[in-house]
Amino acid sequence: MTTITFDTLKFANTLKAAGVPSAQAEAEAVALSEVLEVNLKDLVSKEYMHHEMRDLEQRLIIKLGTLMALSIGIVAALVKLL
Repeated sequence: MTTITFDTLKFANTLKAAGVPSAQAEAEAVALSEVLEVNLKDLVSKEYMHHEMRDLEQRLIIKLGTLMALSIGIVAALVKLL
């Protein structure tokens, strides 16, 4: 999985240059870094999604095939009765 780096020092310095007090800028940088770290852990890769979609497709094909075979059997039974 790809990692995304967040430069807390650069972010804090940008805030300081914009007039944010030093302690607040550093606290915001740390807080944002923690939020990004937690939220980025939940991201999935494109390969994982492709694999999941392939599995889902296979399950759907099996279910649809089963339904088709069942309906053909029911129609054949009805034709014999009528």
